[in-house]
Amino acid sequence: MDIKKQLEWRYAVKKFDSDELLTPEKREILENAFNLTATSFGLQPIRLVVVQNKKLQKELVGHTYGQQQVAQASHVFVICIEQQIDKEFIHDYFKRVQQIRNTSDEILNPFKGALVDSFSKKEMDEVRVWATNQAYLALGTLLTVCALEGVDSCPMEGFNPSGYDTLLGLEKRKLTSVLVLPVGYRAKDDMFAALKKVRKNLKDSIINIS
Repeated sequence: MDIKKQLEWRYAVKKFDSDELLTPEKREILENAFNLTATSFGLQPIRLVVVQNKKLQKELVGHTYGQQQVAQASHVFVICIEQQIDKEFIHDYFKRVQQIRNTSDEILNPFKGALVDSFSKKEMDEVRVWATNQAYLALGTLLTVCALEGVDSCPMEGFNPSGYDTLLGLEKRKLTSVLVLPVGYRAKDDMFAALKKVRKNLKDSIINIS
């Protein structure tokens, strides 16, 4: 596969084909890409809410400043952060480490203790910013995998999180929405598909130090 070609093919879709849907196999690839994305300390303070409900998608448009891609898309991916990153959350992570890697307490406890101590000293806003940064890492992974799989997407920061949280019942799950990613397939009459990508010259973007 020509990765550069696929990344050049990708753009922020302005109009989706409402009739063309992702296959279950494509959806599974993207869900796995989200779950396998890198996060700080491996803690995964993020969750992915996948919406495939046209009625609900149309309602979400009202909380996305009228951006119709949310209604047109095959699926709407809503990247959320956990509202509570506490001692219990961190302990749950280390339980998974033990289950999967069979690592001893002797090795894990110093790191676990350091993380619990570090997060206990952070203000809630600081933890929220940290968790949101992890959401952006996941967004980057999803955009790249979408391009490689020939799936169109449109990353969005412009939406009303409280409206999304209410409509999707995120508060009861102790989640807060931070990013929206409609995915599907571009409409044939989306004029933006034919526009050349605007980027810096490589020499103005990359600094090589030997």
